[in-house]
Amino acid sequence: MDFRLPGADDPRRAEVRAWLADHPHPTPRQLVEAGYVVPHWPRPGGRDADPISQLVIDEEFRKARVFIPANPIGVGWAGPTLVAAGTPEQQRRYLPPLLAAEEMWCQLFSEPGAGSDLAGVATRAVRDGDEFVVNGQKIWTSYSQFAKFGILLARTNPDAPKHQGITYFICPMDAPGVEVRPIIEMTGNASFSEVFLTDVRIPAENVVGEVDDGWRLARLTLANERVSLSSGGALWGMGPRVRDLVGIARDRPGALGPHQRDELVRLHIEGEILRLLNLRAISALAAGREPGPEASVKKIAADEHGQRLMNLAKDTAGPAGMIADAGPLGAPAGEWHWGFLFSRALTIGGGTGQVLRNIVGERLLGLPREPAVG
Repeated sequence: MDFRLPGADDPRRAEVRAWLADHPHPTPRQLVEAGYVVPHWPRPGGRDADPISQLVIDEEFRKARVFIPANPIGVGWAGPTLVAAGTPEQQRRYLPPLLAAEEMWCQLFSEPGAGSDLAGVATRAVRDGDEFVVNGQKIWTSYSQFAKFGILLARTNPDAPKHQGITYFICPMDAPGVEVRPIIEMTGNASFSEVFLTDVRIPAENVVGEVDDGWRLARLTLANERVSLSSGGALWGMGPRVRDLVGIARDRPGALGPHQRDELVRLHIEGEILRLLNLRAISALAAGREPGPEASVKKIAADEHGQRLMNLAKDTAGPAGMIADAGPLGAPAGEWHWGFLFSRALTIGGGTGQVLRNIVGERLLGLPREPAVG
C-alpha cells in the first residue's frame, strides 16, 4: 500500500469538504445515508472506500469536528456479521438504526462456565414452533444495560460436536425473561453486566445465517471485534493515544527521566506500527476479505501497548499518581487515571492474550494444537 495521503487539491478531499459544507452539523441519519459512518462497507451502507479514501474522510471529519455516531458493538461486531450473513429483511430492519446509534447493541457470547472457551456455551435454545425458547446466563456483556438488541450464541443441538450445534440469534433485550445485572468495576463504572435468560422467546426470523451454523459466524464477529478493539484510542478505541503523552512531554522539556524517555520512544514506535497494521486491516476489509487470525496479532499488540502506555503515564505523575485527579507530568488527569484502571481489562476482554497467542501459533504459524485438558 501507498500510505502517503493525497494533497489538499485531491478530488476525494473536495468531495468530502463539499458534503460537509452542505451539512455542517449532520444528523446521524444523514451520516448513515451518505455512507460516512462505515465508509469501507459496500454500498448502500458504506461508500466502498479504499483505505486511503477512508483516511481522507477521517482527516476531513476531524478538521470539521464532525463525529460519527457511537455504537461500538453494533457497528464493529453485529453490523459486519449482518452484512455478511443477514437476510435482506434483517439488513433493512437493523442496519440503519444500528449505524445511526438509534438502537444500541451488546453481545451475549461469554458465559461464567465457559471462560475463554466460547465453543463451550451452555445456554440452550429449544425450537417451539416459530420461536426458540432460550435459557442460560451470559457475562462480560458490555453496554447490555443500555442495549436494544444483543447478538446471542446459544446451543440448539446438544448432541452435535462442540463447535457445531450453535446458533446465532438477534435477541431483543426488552423481551420477557431477560434480566440485566450491571457489575461495578474498579474504575467505578459499570460498563458490563451479567445477563440471565429465563424462558426468553426469540422469533425464528431472528436467526442469523443457518440454524446450528453459529460458530462460523461467531468467528467472523470475533475477528471484526479484534480489529475494532485495537483501533482508535489506546483503550479499545477509547481514551488517550501515545501521541497525547508525547504532546504533554514536549510541553514540559526535561521533565522525563532517561528511562521514561526511552519507554516513550518505544511506545511511539509501537503506535506507528499499530497504525500501519490498522491500515492493513482496513485494506483487507475494503478488498472484501474477512478478518483472519492476523486480527489476533493486532489485538495482542494493541492491548499490551495500551497497558504500557497507561503505566508510563501513571509513572510520570510521580507520587501524585496515587491521587485520582493527577495526570502525567502534572497535566490534568482527564482520562488518564480512569485509563490506568481500565487498562487491566485490555488483555482479558475480547479474548485473553493467552488464547490469542494460541490462535496465532496454530493458525498462522502452523504449530501443533494445544493439548486438551480433561
